[in-house]
Amino acid sequence: MKKISFTLAAAGMFVMGTTTASAAMLQDEAAAATSKGFTQILKEQFIQGGPAFMGIVLLCLILGLAVAIERIIYLNLASTNSAKLRQQVEDALASGGVEAAKEVCRNTKGPVASIYYQGLDRSSEGLEAAEKAVVAYGGVQMGQLEKNVSWLSLFIAIAPMLGFMGTVIGMIAAFQKIAAVGNLSASLIAGDIQVALLTTVFGLITAIILQIFYNYIIAKIDSIVNDMEDSSIALIDMLAAHKVVVRK
Repeated sequence: MKKISFTLAAAGMFVMGTTTASAAMLQDEAAAATSKGFTQILKEQFIQGGPAFMGIVLLCLILGLAVAIERIIYLNLASTNSAKLRQQVEDALASGGVEAAKEVCRNTKGPVASIYYQGLDRSSEGLEAAEKAVVAYGGVQMGQLEKNVSWLSLFIAIAPMLGFMGTVIGMIAAFQKIAAVGNLSASLIAGDIQVALLTTVFGLITAIILQIFYNYIIAKIDSIVNDMEDSSIALIDMLAAHKVVVRK
């Protein structure tokens, strides 16, 4: 009995030792994964996805971010304090006439100031001519605001499509291996399926990042356009109120 008890105790100690070693091994692996950091893990996953489609997806992300950053800088520079400009133009019209108001517009950046200048410049031809100039130049300024935004929407659409294409190609390669070998083995197709899923993940990540920038840019453009429309109406009202328009 003592011998059996000793044997059972030894077996129990062996099992406990094995379990402890396994737990320690899992902790070491978790610590190693943590020490790598998110950037390192992302880099490894990107390399595993393959250079063909992952490189194109990365190119879409880089070009999309370049367009987004350029548009954000341009739109922020185009934003002006329209209420302040409106008051300055009105004061200039009251004190110095059209030429003083045009000088205020020359010294102010932004699409609203440019629209004001065009309207003031044509004011001597009549109220209708001034209004047409404001509307026409407003369309030009709107085109400048929306420049290259279509490219950003294109990259948003292409990135997940490329990811899905990589997924389909990876699945085709996996099934070709199954057909060639003749049996279904998880280890045989795991690599191809992993590559296929990684391309989809990175394509979706790219689209999500660019979509956030796209929505911000569209909202910014809408805000500036609304400001332009309100300011254009205010300019025509100012011209009529100060009677600077000479009708033919």
